[in-house]
Amino acid sequence: MRGYGNLVEGYRRFRANQSSLRRAQWQQLAEGQSPRAVIIACCDSRADPATIFDADPGDIFVVRNVANLVPPFEPNGGRDGVSAAIEYGVTQLNVPEIVVIGHEKCGGISAVLTARFHDARAGEGGLIDSWMSQIDESAKAIAQEHGTSARAHRLLEEGSIRQSMANLRTFPFVVEREKKGSLVVLGCHFSIRNGKLWVLDEAEGKFRPV
Repeated sequence: MRGYGNLVEGYRRFRANQSSLRRAQWQQLAEGQSPRAVIIACCDSRADPATIFDADPGDIFVVRNVANLVPPFEPNGGRDGVSAAIEYGVTQLNVPEIVVIGHEKCGGISAVLTARFHDARAGEGGLIDSWMSQIDESAKAIAQEHGTSARAHRLLEEGSIRQSMANLRTFPFVVEREKKGSLVVLGCHFSIRNGKLWVLDEAEGKFRPV
């Protein structure tokens, strides 16, 4: 109950600090949302998109999962919450941007590099193992050349962002809107240590600091 109590205290501070302007904004948001972007982010507690982008409620439509992965489009993919959220954000909310944001020291990335290819158990969890298998090929190639070094982690963090962007472009409604110029797909990497954001320049194939 201790954690629950801390959360309630946080809620009380949230309520106490609401200005009349903010309360009016909440009332307006109750009528509907019109976010400026879909953000696909890792569920890591240290890399909160709303904090990184200094976003207000209603600004961003956030989809979070382990290692910010996007599976390829499957017309009959079943209960895939990531794909369903992307579909809703693009086709119903008509967002002008989709941003895939990875981050430094990603636990999912570390689990793939250490447990899968170096015979060291990074933790229990068959569901995580299945989810992370999406980047097996990239991880294997990087691990063979760089082992489990910091360089390997950064390369796979960036690689997972690239792969998620490529997988986004297997969704017909994403491709259609990108071709029309009504949707932009972006990739970026956040450094937890220094708070710096790097954005992928697809023309040059490199991540550059903002």
